[in-house]
Amino acid sequence: MAREFSRTDRVGSQIQRELARLVHNELDDPRLGMITIQAVKVVRDFSHAKVFFTFLGGELDARGTARILNEAAPYFRHELGQRMKLRTLP
Repeated sequence: MAREFSRTDRVGSQIQRELARLVHNELDDPRLGMITIQAVKVVRDFSHAKVFFTFLGGELDARGTARILNEAAPYFRHELGQRMKLRTLP
């Protein structure tokens, strides 16, 4: 019998939960409004992940918010590496 969810879906869901916690608790930028992590799509070999988000309010537009989140990406990746037990973290 086939599994209901693939491993990439399960890892994507776990990354989504952890990123949502990190953005909520650790990201302190007054220019940002409320950010919600909508989905995380992980490729099969776990080399890349695409994160989809929405935002509400704040002083910045979509590009400005995306720029700030991309600048914080190394910090998020480090923290995800500490929290998740994966050999390769996207």
